[in-house]
Amino acid sequence: MACFVVPMSAAIVTTAVSKKVPEKYHLSWLNAMLWGGVAMLAVEHVTHGEVVLYPPFLTAGLPEVLPEMARVGIPMTLSIFLIWGIMVTVAAVMSKKLKYVETR
Repeated sequence: MACFVVPMSAAIVTTAVSKKVPEKYHLSWLNAMLWGGVAMLAVEHVTHGEVVLYPPFLTAGLPEVLPEMARVGIPMTLSIFLIWGIMVTVAAVMSKKLKYVETR
């Protein structure tokens, strides 16, 4: 029900610091992945009635929400960061190879 809160929190932080991070880290990719996942999950939760558009917004109480955030939200967010890290690493390696080929 509230698993999207964890990646949303990460997306807020990464969006806030994106101007200070060098472009070589492709933080825009991470932001797109995080915000896209948040939007998808929010729509899914709204359509299933787990999230409502009026206070208190979540239909379950804190005892149900916190374990789900820990069990689903944190691993999901860490997976997104891992995939982003792999993408950045591959892009850096390909860039180095391209520069090497161009200098020959």
